[in-house]
Amino acid sequence: MALYLDSASIDDAKTVMSWGWVKGITTNPKLLAQSDRPPAETLDALGGICSGELYYQLTATTLAGMLSEAYQAAGIIGPQTVLKIPATPLGFQALTQLSPRIDCSVTGIYHPAQAAVAAEGGAKYAIAYVNRATQHLGDGIALVAAMAAILKGSPTKILAASIKSPDEAAAALTAGATHLTLPKDQLLALTTHPLSEATVAEFAAQGCGLI
Repeated sequence: MALYLDSASIDDAKTVMSWGWVKGITTNPKLLAQSDRPPAETLDALGGICSGELYYQLTATTLAGMLSEAYQAAGIIGPQTVLKIPATPLGFQALTQLSPRIDCSVTGIYHPAQAAVAAEGGAKYAIAYVNRATQHLGDGIALVAAMAAILKGSPTKILAASIKSPDEAAAALTAGATHLTLPKDQLLALTTHPLSEATVAEFAAQGCGLI
C-alpha cells in the first residue's frame, strides 16, 4: 500500500514529503494549471522533492500527440514517471504502446470493465474517482470493489482518488484499493481522531515521562 499527495504545489510537496509516510505525488492538468510555474518546471521541481513515483496526465488528443507528450514527460521526470492515461478508446491505444517502456496508469475509470482493459493494456494502476463516482453513479466504493474482483490476481493495482474523508479512504482500502491519493489537508486528516487526542492529553497529564 502507498499514500500519495494529490497536488502540484511545491510548498505542499515540501511539507508532505517531510512527513516520511507519503510515498509519491499525483498531478493532473487542473492542479498543474494552479502552479505559478510552467508545467515542465513544476514537474522538474516536484521530482526533486519526491523520491517516489510522480504522476503526469496526458492531455494530447491524438495518438501521436499522446506518445510525444509521454516521452517528453518521462524525459523531465525520469524513472519516477507514472503516466496517467485517460480511460478512452484513444487512451487505451496509447497505453499498449507506452506501458512496455514507461509505467502507466489509466485514470478516470467509472466502470469496472474499463479496469479489465487497463490490465490487458499493461497498466500498473487503475485509478477510480471514488467520491465523484458516488455523485454521478451512486456508489464509488462499489466501483472499487467491482474493480478489485476483476483485477484479482492481476499485477494492475487500484489507486483510489477523489477521496473526501478518512471514512471514505478506509472504505476504499477495505473494498480493494491498494493506493490512495489525497490533497494535503485530507492526508493530515488521516492522522487525527478526537479520541486519540484525548488519550494523549490524559497520559500527558500524568507527568511521568523521561522529559
